[in-house]
Amino acid sequence: MSVRDLLSPFTAWKNLFREPVSIKDPFNRPASERYRGFHKNDSEKCIGCGTCEAICQNGAIDMLPADGVATQPGDSGLRPRIDYGRCCWCALCVDVCMTGSLTMSNEYKWVEADPDKFRFMPGVDKKHWDDYEDGYRRPDGHRLNAPERIDMPELAPAQRIDSFVEMVTGYTVEQAQLEADRCVTCGICVATCPTHMAIPDYIRAIRDGDYERGLKLLYDSNPFSQICGKVCTRRCETTCAASHEGDPIAIRWLKRHITEQVPHERYREIIGAPGPATGRKIAIVGAGPAGMTAAFDLARAGHQVTVYESESHAGGMTRYGIPEYRLPSDTIQREIDLIVSMGVEMHYNTRVGTDISMQQLQQDNDAVILAIGLWMGRSTRIPGSDHANVFKAVDLLRRIRDGEAIEAPKSLVVIGGGNVAMDIARSMARLQKQQHGEIAVTLTALEDKAHFLADPVEIKESIEEQIHILDSRGPQECVIGDQGGLVGLRTWKVLSIFDEQHRFAPSYDENDEQLHKGEWVIEAIGQMSDVSLLGEELTEQLEWNRGRLQVDDDGRTSESWLWAAGDCVKGPDVVTAVATGHKVAASIEAVFAQQEAQT
Repeated sequence: MSVRDLLSPFTAWKNLFREPVSIKDPFNRPASERYRGFHKNDSEKCIGCGTCEAICQNGAIDMLPADGVATQPGDSGLRPRIDYGRCCWCALCVDVCMTGSLTMSNEYKWVEADPDKFRFMPGVDKKHWDDYEDGYRRPDGHRLNAPERIDMPELAPAQRIDSFVEMVTGYTVEQAQLEADRCVTCGICVATCPTHMAIPDYIRAIRDGDYERGLKLLYDSNPFSQICGKVCTRRCETTCAASHEGDPIAIRWLKRHITEQVPHERYREIIGAPGPATGRKIAIVGAGPAGMTAAFDLARAGHQVTVYESESHAGGMTRYGIPEYRLPSDTIQREIDLIVSMGVEMHYNTRVGTDISMQQLQQDNDAVILAIGLWMGRSTRIPGSDHANVFKAVDLLRRIRDGEAIEAPKSLVVIGGGNVAMDIARSMARLQKQQHGEIAVTLTALEDKAHFLADPVEIKESIEEQIHILDSRGPQECVIGDQGGLVGLRTWKVLSIFDEQHRFAPSYDENDEQLHKGEWVIEAIGQMSDVSLLGEELTEQLEWNRGRLQVDDDGRTSESWLWAAGDCVKGPDVVTAVATGHKVAASIEAVFAQQEAQT
C-alpha cells in the first residue's frame, strides 16, 4: 500500500468549506421536463402486447388481467404492472412500446409505508401524476425496429398481364431475416389467427436459420401452410403490434418463406408418421381445405379416413376458385400428396348422392364429415340476367383452372367488389390480352372503394392490370340488343346499401344512370352450397340456419353421426376452413374417447 493510499481519506476535508451541490429540499424541487419518473400508461391505447415485459431485464414488469379491460381482437386484455423494487428507470419499456401508450412522468417523490403499493398498473391504478405533461416519452423518430416491411418481389404488371405465371417470387433468406427482425415476438397475432399458429415461434426460427423447426411449427397447426403462405387472408397482420407505428409484419410471406426453404421430400420426415391403427372409420365428403385438414388430423391419430371428391383433383375452391397466378397447381398438389401420405384414401370423380348415398356413408363409418364448399354462384336476378352471356364467376374460374379453352369477349362487365370479383376480372383480362391484344374489363360494385370486401392488394393489382373499377353502382338490367345479343349492364348510383335497421335494402339515384358496355356480364356477388347430395329425407332431419347447416361449437350437426366444416359453415376463407377442419376432427376424437370410456 502506498503513502498516497494511506493519506487519501484525509483529503476529503478539503471539501468541508465548499458550496454543497446536492438538493437541500428535494420534496419541493421539481424534476426536469424529461425526467424518467414513475410510469404512466394510456390504458385505452395499450393493446397488452407485452413487449415492455419482454425487454425488461430486471423482471420488473408483469402482464396481468386488468379490471374493466376486455379481451378482444388486437387486445390481449392484459396491462403492465410495474414493480419499483426492481425497476431501474432505464425507459427501455417506453422506447419499445409499439403503441406509444407507455410513458414516464417526471414525478420522482412517493412516500408509502406499505411496500406493496410500489407494485401497480399505470393507467389502471390511478395516480396523481397521470395528468402530468412533463416526463419521458420516446423521442420522435427514435425506433428500436424498422417501421417499413420488406417488399415482396413480384412481376411487374406488363410482365404478368398476358400469362397465368405466378406473380409473386418469394423472399430471399436475407430479405426474410430482415423482415423477421422487425417482429418483437409479442404474440398478439396468435389469438387472431383462426388456427392459432405459433407465429412468434416460427418467425424466431427464421431468425435462427432453423427452417426445419419452423416447418414443424407450421404443420403442427396448419397442413395447408404452403397454400396459406400464398393466399391467406392474414387476419393476424391486422392486429400486429407493429402496425401501430408502421407496417405490420409480413406474417404470410414469412410463412411462405419457411415452406420454400425446406426440400419437399423432407416434409414427411419432419412432420412425423401417423399413429397406430385404431380401427375407427371416418368418411369425408369434399376434398377442400376443411375436409383435408380433418383427414390429416384423423389419419395422424391412426383412424381410417376415406375422402369422396366429385372433381378429378383435391383442393376444393383453392384449386378451382383461385387463379393460377396467385396459387399454382403444384403448390396445391404438394399439400394434398403430403396429407394422402398419412394413409388417407381418396375417391375422385365420385359424387355423393349419386354414386354413393349419405345413408351408405353413415352405415359404413363411425363418423361422417360434410365439407362441400360453396360451388354455386348467386344471381342478381335483375332483368336479362338469364341471358346466355351472363355467367357466374365461380363457374368461369373453375373452367379456366381446368384448362378449358375459353374464347374471351372483347369487352365484359363484372358485378361485385370481393376477391372473387377481382380474380375473375383479372383472369379474363389475361385471356383478353392473349387473344385480342387489349383489355376491356369494367368492374362495378355496390360498395364505395373504402368498403370493398376485396383485399386492398387485390384492388391495387387489378388497377395496375387495367381493370376499370367503378364503385357505388347498383346493377339494374343486363341490356339485350335488338339482335338478341348482350349490350352491357345498366346501373344506378348507390345512395345507401342498408336501411336504418341495417338490413340489406339498397337505395339509388335513378337520375344517375350509366350503361357499361360489354359482350359478357359476370356475376360475382356471393356463393352458396349445393346441398342436394343430402337427399330430401336427411335435409328434413337436419337443422338449418338461414340456408346453412346448423352446427354446434364443435361443428356437429343435429344428427349425431354427421359433422360439417369449411365454407359451407363459415363462408369462404382458406384459413378459417382449416380451423374448422381441426375443430371437427378434435370433436370426433373426443366422441371416440368418450365411447371407449363407457365400454
